[in-house]
Amino acid sequence: MVPMPSNKCSLSEEQQRYLMDLAWQSIRHGLTHRKPLPVDLASLAPELKTLRATFVTLQKQGELRGCIGRLEAARPLAEDIAENAYAAAFQDPRFQPLQQSELERLEIHLSLLTPSEPMAFSSEQDLLGQLRPGEDGLILAEGSRRGTFLPSVWEQLTTPRQFLEHLKLKAGLPASYWSNSIKAWRYRTEVIE
Repeated sequence: MVPMPSNKCSLSEEQQRYLMDLAWQSIRHGLTHRKPLPVDLASLAPELKTLRATFVTLQKQGELRGCIGRLEAARPLAEDIAENAYAAAFQDPRFQPLQQSELERLEIHLSLLTPSEPMAFSSEQDLLGQLRPGEDGLILAEGSRRGTFLPSVWEQLTTPRQFLEHLKLKAGLPASYWSNSIKAWRYRTEVIE
């Protein structure tokens, strides 16, 4: 088992609770209104209005039930959480839209991303050697193919090779694929559960 770093959140406990409650409210709002909960930014603390990239992951009985997010900060944090929570519940193409009956078994995990940093490497082995299990989220791109894994994926894919091979598959590439034109960026997350 990979030791997972604490990934302590820079937001106050009250702000973290607000974001978690906002995610739940947006999903409940989506069940009845078929759209995300609108967020009134005017009354929020500056930290909740800062542009942040986030992912919202839904699990039901320990299994993935939806995961949607953005890799680049384009919306205020609170708005991004509300939009992504709704999208994870109702617009993840891998799953049917969430039903009311699933709510009581649902778990929500919020991931607040740091800005991604391009990685410099000379080979696949070099890239593997730079990966920090349990810490790095990774974006991999080759031409028009692109995929990402959040740092939490290290819990299931515990070695750098497993992590990279599965990420290649997610990006639509063979697990053994390598070329000198592959690009990679790393980021970290602050997790709210």
